[in-house]
Amino acid sequence: MFKRNFWMKPVFILVLSAQLSGLCAQEAATGQQQVFTGVYLMNLYDLNVNEYSFYADFYIWFRWKGDRDPSGIEFVNSVEKWGFTTEMFSEEPKELAGGWMYNGMRIEGRFYYPFALNRFPLDKHELVIQLENTDYPIDSLIYLPDTSRFLMREDFVIPGWEVEKAETASHTNAYSTDFGEPTGARSAYSNFTFLIHLKRPLSYFALKLMLPLLVVILASLGALFIYPSYIDARISLPIGGLLSCVFLQQSYSSALPDVGYMVLMDQIYLLSYLLIAAVILNVMLSGNKAATKDGMNFKGLYNNNKRLAIYLFTGYFLGIALLIFL
Repeated sequence: MFKRNFWMKPVFILVLSAQLSGLCAQEAATGQQQVFTGVYLMNLYDLNVNEYSFYADFYIWFRWKGDRDPSGIEFVNSVEKWGFTTEMFSEEPKELAGGWMYNGMRIEGRFYYPFALNRFPLDKHELVIQLENTDYPIDSLIYLPDTSRFLMREDFVIPGWEVEKAETASHTNAYSTDFGEPTGARSAYSNFTFLIHLKRPLSYFALKLMLPLLVVILASLGALFIYPSYIDARISLPIGGLLSCVFLQQSYSSALPDVGYMVLMDQIYLLSYLLIAAVILNVMLSGNKAATKDGMNFKGLYNNNKRLAIYLFTGYFLGIALLIFL
């Protein structure tokens, strides 16, 4: 009797340990698997504002513990999927120290981004690349940003743009549809997002857009510094400035998509048209006075026109400042 109890205790302990291990393994298999995800951007090109898209070439990798393979991904904002190229690091995940699994891929493809151009040409954008797993919802698998500090090449540039920074983020994307399954429940997936913050350089606004416009405005205001009796010379300057403004506005508008709102530069040109219209109206009124009053002393009228030119330019400058900073 003593011998039988002596041998049964170790057997009972082994059976109990096996059952507990099985329960722990089952709980780990059914719990949420964390996947640490990193990105390294190599190139970003063909940034097309008119087609709301861009091409990106980057590496992406995964580190995880568990049996679920996180490499079965779908890019939410991808377009032209037939042109995507994907090259895996290895056919099978690599096992690292501490029970970690590792794999990754290099991706090159085209992505969609809805450019908001209401602040053009001082607009800022956050280009995004979003991915989700096609097999496991968020209660089974979640993507978390890796701790890597380097998200793009050190010499990475986008011609015509200033790259401010890049970052990664993770959130839940809940679909408000059952995808046509009568008994299907609404599903939520872990959405991993890579963001590139960029803006247009200030020199583009100051030198390429504002400088020619300011020259036209100053030339139009120059009509008020011509003696009122020279009506032909006075009227030609604002009329020429008006035509120049129209052509300058068309030159940048042709590079923008058709949008249903006025961008910042359109508002500045609207202010310019109002100023030129005020100059033309003043020239016409001064010309009428000169034609109806023979022998009139135009010195007082000439001084009033010069003061008006200063007031108009000051108001124009303040108006632009309000449009930019408000």
